[in-house]
Amino acid sequence: MPRIRRPFLMAGTALAVCTALVLPLGTTETAAAAGPEVRAARHTTDAPSLTGSVKLARQPGDNVHFRIDARGFADKARGTFYVSHHFGKTWGGHFKGRIDCLVTGGPVAVATGVVTESHFTNAPGLPEIGDLRGKRFGFTVLDSGKKDRLGYSWAMDGVPKNSVGKCLGSAPFETLEKGDFKVHHWMPPRESARQ
Repeated sequence: MPRIRRPFLMAGTALAVCTALVLPLGTTETAAAAGPEVRAARHTTDAPSLTGSVKLARQPGDNVHFRIDARGFADKARGTFYVSHHFGKTWGGHFKGRIDCLVTGGPVAVATGVVTESHFTNAPGLPEIGDLRGKRFGFTVLDSGKKDRLGYSWAMDGVPKNSVGKCLGSAPFETLEKGDFKVHHWMPPRESARQ
């Protein structure tokens, strides 16, 4: 049996790799030829998302955690959020809820959600939170690798109390002590102005 020379072996391997990369492109043309129904189905498999769990950078004893899992576009988004804030050993609690809107733009995501559960323990001299159930709050995330930032709609109020409209949040002003957010950007194709 003849010996295969190294240059021929490398060329054959390169040809096999290129063929493996090019062959799937034929399936895209087949889907495009099948009509708009198939193309639309392919586009809907992608969607924006915002996921992650973080602890904010605060003074010792001031512990704030956020966890967000939002997937889907605009008011079709679904998922959950969880926020906990404890100051010292006497004041604190958490609230959680369901996501009702998500919009992304590059590394930035804005999500809103309605609170379904709320538990806080008040302490003298610290803010009273009250029952947050039914209120909508917004979250804004800048996914910047390991230097993510987070904003929330109650930033100007000091404590969560005022509901906001869907997909509204504040600038991402808070820095993180630990954790990470992942933003996957996706927007539906825009319709042409001319028809």
